[in-house]
Amino acid sequence: MPYYSTFNPQAEAEAVRLIERIDALATHHDVEHAGVRVRWRRFGNDASAPPLVLLHGGHGSWMHWLRNIEALSAGRTLWLPDMPGFNDSDAMPAPDSGGSTLEPFLETLHATLDSLVGVETRIDLGGFSFGGLIASKLGARRGRIRRLVLMGSGGHGTLRRMTVEMVNWRAAADRDEERAALLHNLAALMLHERAAIDALAFAIHDISCHGTRFRSKEVSLSGGLQAALDTIGGRQLMVWGEHDVTADSRPLVAQLVAADPQREGAVIDGAGHWVQFERADEVNARVLRFLAEPR
Repeated sequence: MPYYSTFNPQAEAEAVRLIERIDALATHHDVEHAGVRVRWRRFGNDASAPPLVLLHGGHGSWMHWLRNIEALSAGRTLWLPDMPGFNDSDAMPAPDSGGSTLEPFLETLHATLDSLVGVETRIDLGGFSFGGLIASKLGARRGRIRRLVLMGSGGHGTLRRMTVEMVNWRAAADRDEERAALLHNLAALMLHERAAIDALAFAIHDISCHGTRFRSKEVSLSGGLQAALDTIGGRQLMVWGEHDVTADSRPLVAQLVAADPQREGAVIDGAGHWVQFERADEVNARVLRFLAEPR
């Protein structure tokens, strides 16, 4: 297993302070549905545009969007949940024998969102990785989606191109071994450039992984993205990193865009799976243009 140098204490402290500074910009809303409490964070408070709701990826949290929050909330209200079973939210109860974990998960997310923004409110909706598939299924279920934005979405059903095995960080013998495993996984799955694996990326990944109690991989690999996109319709933006190992990005984007003239695709050069972190400025500009387009 490759070992990447750990970061100096000052860099790690600065990363934590940055997370705390961004979190302090939010108002926290704990909403309960069927006994499950979901933590939502609201950034900005501009009602002149539809709310923008963004869902994080697997082994993730609201912090998957940390480098996008200030830009995307400058002119609208931005809602970010820790989805059920992640970070600050409650875990979903175990399903009955043979029951689905996804249906109650979607119901809880749907109900808590509507209690905050209103049942009839049109929203812009997006998601990253596992959260991209969840956003698509939620949008198909809820309706009233003005625009959809996906980053490295799961559920596409095409071949992944991972060449490096992930490491089970939970099996680490001590904290040093655990850190090495988490850093290895950041390089294997999430980020393409070694320089992008900085103290902030590690802090987000470390905190989020330790807060994960929902098995998302099976959902992401189960497919269903195309059917959900067809149901939602309307304007859709799909973004992948050039080197995303969860998909062969260029042919996948071309395939999805060709299926509907209202779809727009982008492959971000030099980026891996966590594209909105690794190329934050480029992604922010692209998303803001898409959301502001009049048609």
